[in-house]
Amino acid sequence: MSEISILIGGQAGDGIKQSGNIIARLLNRYGYFIFVYEDYPSLIRGGHNFAIVRASDKKILSHENKIDILIALNKETIEKHRQKLSKDSIIIFDSDEIQIEDNTNKIGVPMTKTVKDNGLPQIARNNIAFGVLAGVINSDFKKVQDIIKATIKKDIEKNIEVARTGFETGNKFKSKLKIKTNSESPKPLLTGNEAIALGLVKGGMKLYVAYPMTPSSSILHYLAGNEETFGIRTVHPETEIAVIGIAEGAVYAGLKSAVGTSGGGFALMVEHLSLAGQAEIPIVIVLAQRPGPATGVPTYTEQGDLFFSIFAGHGEFPRIVIAPGDIEEAFYLSADAMNLAWKFQVPVIILSDKHLSESTFSFTGDEEKIRTEESVLWKGKGNYKRYLYTEDGISPLAFPGDPEAIVKVNSYEHDEYGVTTEEPEIVAKGHEKRLRKMETIRENLKSTETVKVYGNRNSRNCIITWGSTKGAVIEVAEDLGLKVVQPLYMHPLPHKKIKEELKGCNKVVSVEVNSTAQFTTWLSYHGIKVNERILKYDGRPFTFSELKAKVKEAIK
Repeated sequence: MSEISILIGGQAGDGIKQSGNIIARLLNRYGYFIFVYEDYPSLIRGGHNFAIVRASDKKILSHENKIDILIALNKETIEKHRQKLSKDSIIIFDSDEIQIEDNTNKIGVPMTKTVKDNGLPQIARNNIAFGVLAGVINSDFKKVQDIIKATIKKDIEKNIEVARTGFETGNKFKSKLKIKTNSESPKPLLTGNEAIALGLVKGGMKLYVAYPMTPSSSILHYLAGNEETFGIRTVHPETEIAVIGIAEGAVYAGLKSAVGTSGGGFALMVEHLSLAGQAEIPIVIVLAQRPGPATGVPTYTEQGDLFFSIFAGHGEFPRIVIAPGDIEEAFYLSADAMNLAWKFQVPVIILSDKHLSESTFSFTGDEEKIRTEESVLWKGKGNYKRYLYTEDGISPLAFPGDPEAIVKVNSYEHDEYGVTTEEPEIVAKGHEKRLRKMETIRENLKSTETVKVYGNRNSRNCIITWGSTKGAVIEVAEDLGLKVVQPLYMHPLPHKKIKEELKGCNKVVSVEVNSTAQFTTWLSYHGIKVNERILKYDGRPFTFSELKAKVKEAIK
């Protein structure tokens, strides 16, 4: 088989996340590219949880509505996902929980009874289901056994035995979905948040501060669990206000620091964002978007904070906003964010979303491709001026503890030394100095890849998109023979490069996941015309089939 989509569903507490992970590991070992989408409500127990594992012999960045194998740990899973099934789809289900009269393409296994008889908890049902699946697709059981040993910490042998029972049942089922070993070697499987975390570390980060807030929370968990390995420290303070205050204090002392949050947490950080702008503090903020306003739909996805990230804060000050769209971009651009923050001494915002942050991808990046940028450091001659007026707006850095420098950082308007002032001439000079940085940043980014292009470059029909939406867009474009343009930097927007790539396009269609077309409006502000716009704002990302239908209608 060249591609397969598997959905496993149950309720919170059934181990759906881990089940998706072990299925992905199995398919990865056969050389398939992997994408895992996770869907769950904001409940600790109960509610409907499911994961879709898609594997393909080509690189993929999104999931699909069509399901080849449905694994149901409860009846609700079948009821909710019946429309995703075709006549050839296979259903694997717990026959102790679900009664199905029509047995065509259905495999019922007494999972609840089996785990109870073996003295295992209810959550162990997913290992039986994993075994059945492996048998259906004709996998080598040794791979199943190795994966269980790597993921289960208790009752390993018992879990292997119940998986073997499921495997033997699945092996008896005649299926056309036979797994093959591909030429591609297995690749690391990472979530977007893990890639962001690794990128920050590669960019030199030494301190990460965060208050857990979905969908950014797993960055904190991942980094906290690997402090010694990465040579970093993590801090979990009492509020998001404390988070950014601690990080800015660490930066003042010379420690490369980053914070992570989502919309409501970022709202609390905004006063400190303006402090970073005025005091020229190089702070990196990971803003993982979810639907708002207020609590919104906390465990789902949206691209609704584009304008918030670009315009947040009182007063005028330079910043950079970067929007990675896949796992490799999350890695490289997070390292870039750390380097750019310290080179230009500005806040840099990494704009992710739930779909990118919490989905799992096959990672094909190379840490050798990480770019480095040098900070401008004080050379220790003369009186130190923290805010020295320079042609490019960048002043040399020194840190407390340097016996030759008095380091002043000031949230008030200030002179070159950092001494508070209200003199009109110096106030104006402070504005002009900071704004010169923006021109320096624009000039610097000319030598950087700020826009990516995919698909048929000669097509007269073009889709323009940003962030994680690129996954479904690229697949649709390849299927329909269209061109795709994706900016990586949202501010400053590389509008000249975008215009160059859109030359010759008769119809430009924008695709984004929000209700007010923020990206389309931002393009219009820069003189870039969009003919049609496709929006989605139900908390779910686009899938290939639904987006394809909308794009075909838009370019008719």
